[in-house]
Amino acid sequence: MDQDEFDEEYPTDADHLAAVQRYGLALEFVREQTLALCLAAVGQNGWALEHVREQTLELCEAAVRQDGRALRFVRQQTPALCEAAVSQDGRALEAVREQTPELCLIAVQRNGLALRFVRQQTPELCLAAVRQDGLALAFVKQQTPEICRAALAQDERAARFVRESPSNPE
Repeated sequence: MDQDEFDEEYPTDADHLAAVQRYGLALEFVREQTLALCLAAVGQNGWALEHVREQTLELCEAAVRQDGRALRFVRQQTPALCEAAVSQDGRALEAVREQTPELCLIAVQRNGLALRFVRQQTPELCLAAVRQDGLALAFVKQQTPEICRAALAQDERAARFVRESPSNPE
């Protein structure tokens, strides 16, 4: 659909609202965006935030609550927005500009595979990640016997990602 087709099919403000309530990304074609219209759009699909011309904290919060990965479109990230995003979807960590150990922990506890987006891995973060999803072992930079055992206990398919044979410390 292009702009002319949208204008023809949805000529009124009420039509615009109905369109974004059904398909949030239709916000791209709305010429005069109101807060209510934008809230409806990001409430339906957080990624509609990409098409919001004037972002507010309220709009950004609504977008990341709907889909944490919409954080990638937030122009001014705050610690609270980042926490809301990774709490909703750990993979949102990929878009966090200023990662903290706390945000990383929330992300990997929500989705162990978010470990691939952690810039500063620690043994504790890696352990939390593989306990949530053993297959996160694929993204562990420094494998230890403890991390490997935890990954295998969570999902034996993680065996294919063991780079070194974990030794039994005795």
